[in-house]
Amino acid sequence: MTNILLITADDMDGNTPGSFGGPVEATPNLDRLAAEGMVFRRGHVPAAVCQPSRSALMTGLWPHHNGAQGFEPINDRIAVINDLLKQAGYRTGILGKVDHLQPVERFAWDTAVNMRELGLGRNPTAYGSLAETFIAEATREGRPWFLMANAHDPHRPFHGSENEREKWTSEERELYPAPSKVFEADEVQVPGFLPDLPEVRTEYAQYLSSARRCDDVVGAVLEALERSGAAGNTMVVFLSDNGMAFPFAKANCYLRSTLTPLIIRWPGVATPGTSNADDLVNMLDLFPTFCDAAGVPTPAGLDGSSLLPLLLQREQERREQVFTVFHETAAKQRYEMRCVQDASYGYIWNAWADGQTQYRAENMFGLSWKAMLAAAEDDADTRQRADFYVSRAREELYDLASDPDCLRNRAAEPSLATVLAAKRDALARWMADTGDPLASTFWTEAVGELLGSGDK
Repeated sequence: MTNILLITADDMDGNTPGSFGGPVEATPNLDRLAAEGMVFRRGHVPAAVCQPSRSALMTGLWPHHNGAQGFEPINDRIAVINDLLKQAGYRTGILGKVDHLQPVERFAWDTAVNMRELGLGRNPTAYGSLAETFIAEATREGRPWFLMANAHDPHRPFHGSENEREKWTSEERELYPAPSKVFEADEVQVPGFLPDLPEVRTEYAQYLSSARRCDDVVGAVLEALERSGAAGNTMVVFLSDNGMAFPFAKANCYLRSTLTPLIIRWPGVATPGTSNADDLVNMLDLFPTFCDAAGVPTPAGLDGSSLLPLLLQREQERREQVFTVFHETAAKQRYEMRCVQDASYGYIWNAWADGQTQYRAENMFGLSWKAMLAAAEDDADTRQRADFYVSRAREELYDLASDPDCLRNRAAEPSLATVLAAKRDALARWMADTGDPLASTFWTEAVGELLGSGDK
């Protein structure tokens, strides 16, 4: 049986690691891991907010199937990956984010360590030490193991921010170290979906510093694995639970909301230094992949399919599109969104956008959103961008090839009417096939209109 080490970042953008096109100094440990395994450049989480994303990963089911659409527990009688692994003799452990898988007792961890024991989820030494202890205990018992190590970086508050000083006392801040590399505002390049304003640049530098400390955690855990002697029989998976907590990213359905830096190192299976840039994969696919690694039967009815054929680079039909959803913010505000993307276009249906409801989420806290609002007073383009973010359009369509930052909504352009119709149809079929609770609403609104006009 293969051991499984699942390492997650909290709110890391899919393009942050250097191996995914990010700053060279952002993630040296992740870049080494990428060189030793396979990277998936078009991996997406099903829902771009923490608890629903993690619950979907651990159940292999869409949020509307497992019950965790927002920050609530999964439904009764829903199987979790721990069930299968424990039946196969695995020792299971979790470091950090314990309460973001609910109900906690349902997962029945053999070892569960909360964020305070991990330096508020930001102390690499604590992660490394506890990982080493967990692996040693499993080894003494002669058992394979599954360890989920969850860094709390680069979730807000970012390193060096005013929010960090406001949230935690000086004594609490002493529980974790500074990142091994601290970024300065004048050395970073702001992502294209955000305006390049001084305050945005400052906050993005703070974010990158926190991402570097997440990478420090990754390095500490991987070093513990190496010292244990078990690396040769361990599948290592790294991903982020959703995009970074900035406007037009986390808690939405944009490309940078759900894009995740997926890395899988599986000795004897994944060829080191390989890259998959063609297949759009969903993190629901990890549950059946873990089943393959553990040698246990994959349950019927999962919403994902194993990545093993892709890891083995077998010839097969390409995964040419991916669906994502959004239901509820951490503040329990409902903003229903659905999305379908392929390599060329991304289509979003905002069920909540009615011309009156205004969007509000954690990604608007901090420096960047305030800077956008201030700049909007004198800049018409920024004003339009900010106004759009708050109210949205019912439908959004983006040409991802020419506009990967999703700056220009082209849903109303006649030249893309055929593309729009195809995306509506694909989303409607997926919603119907999966029993999405808004399937009939979307069909009546978007597809029914086309049928009535004779365009299909």
